[in-house]
Amino acid sequence: MRLGPKSSLATVAVTVGDALRRAGIHAVLTGGACASLHSRGGYSSVDADFVLTGEVQRNQLDQALAALGFNRSGDRYVHPEIVFYVEFPRGPLAIGGDDRVSPIEFVSGRHRCLALSATDSCRDRLAAFYHWNDRQSLAVAVRIAATNRIRWSVIERWSAAEGFSDRYGEFRGAARAARRLRS
Repeated sequence: MRLGPKSSLATVAVTVGDALRRAGIHAVLTGGACASLHSRGGYSSVDADFVLTGEVQRNQLDQALAALGFNRSGDRYVHPEIVFYVEFPRGPLAIGGDDRVSPIEFVSGRHRCLALSATDSCRDRLAAFYHWNDRQSLAVAVRIAATNRIRWSVIERWSAAEGFSDRYGEFRGAARAARRLRS
């Protein structure tokens, strides 16, 4: 797929993830771009973050992304025709203190990539709310919960383990209200 000025973040993320997969690079889409996928565009970021879960040489990343028109600039990959960039934050793949994260395969058209599940993307946004009081991240977590099937018990247990049962209650109440509004 050719990426261009009108490419959405979701298109960029899935296309990059697919190119990495085809190059034999095991990488999982996380962060804001993943939240954008699960919120159906209700949230946007300026970058697509992929956590590498295996050994990868920098030149392998360079080659896989160059095939899509990206060039390395410091620690990020930029494309001359799109506003979004790609980064590879240091692993391990984890959400808060939980490193037992199982990615899903996200499919869009002919492309597929590994990504956090809706439940884990929700937890990822909640981590920012819990630890840094980021209210926008709470709103994104609510949107993800209102538009996807998520595993409430996983989020509740994880929230307690992180020490934020009280904030989980706030999230759960806001998500219930959002679901009622959608009905």
